[in-house]
Amino acid sequence: MPTLSVILITRNEEANLDDCLASLEGVAQQIVVVDTASSDRTLEIAQKYGAITSSPPDWPGFGPQKNRALDLATSEWVLSLDADERLTPALRSEILNAIQHSAQVDCFAIPRLSWYCGRFIRHSGWSPDYVDRLFKRGTAHFSDDLVHERLIPNGQVAKLENPMLHYSFMNYSQVLQKIDRYSTASAEQAFAKGKTSSPLKAVLHGFWAFFRTYVIRAGFLDGAQGFALAISNGQGTYYRYMKLWHLNQDASK
Repeated sequence: MPTLSVILITRNEEANLDDCLASLEGVAQQIVVVDTASSDRTLEIAQKYGAITSSPPDWPGFGPQKNRALDLATSEWVLSLDADERLTPALRSEILNAIQHSAQVDCFAIPRLSWYCGRFIRHSGWSPDYVDRLFKRGTAHFSDDLVHERLIPNGQVAKLENPMLHYSFMNYSQVLQKIDRYSTASAEQAFAKGKTSSPLKAVLHGFWAFFRTYVIRAGFLDGAQGFALAISNGQGTYYRYMKLWHLNQDASK
């Protein structure tokens, strides 16, 4: 029977990690957690579930950190998860069936159903949200992006049907924190690639992100949360371009 390693990277993920690892029951033969300077019980929780843990002293970005976790996996198959994601019983069964009967497929994309401050979002560009996560070890690796990393598979990708649950934003404090953190990382990544920005670009891109989410991608069908999500997408985009402009200004001094 094929074996499965589940890999995660963490940074103070205590609030989410216990539920995430509990959802792996009966699926994973190995759990790998690569942690960066957690000051809570993250590593203790990981070890409670028998996980292999590693704590490198630096933070190279999401992509390189996930490749570190991948290097520690030893099973035939690998499933990459985030601490705020959960497997349902139906998805666990589908994963086991997929890895046992995958003659021609080396990678599977899994749909995500994401939670935003009180409800699962079924429009707004968030659904269906297929992510490449389940793959044969040695047939894929993660991009080197500091943020919004992606899996790069070598072969054919098939789709699973049952979604994983993604508890991405439990409250608006988390929304604000992630807007700040991710807009900073995205601006630094864009700056490293030589991209430029301006206040006008920030305003226009921010408005477009709101309009695309709420109107074009039917965010209005997600109720009040859809409107709030469209605003936060606009804010995140605006701040990303403003922070990039600020980096451009500092570099020109």
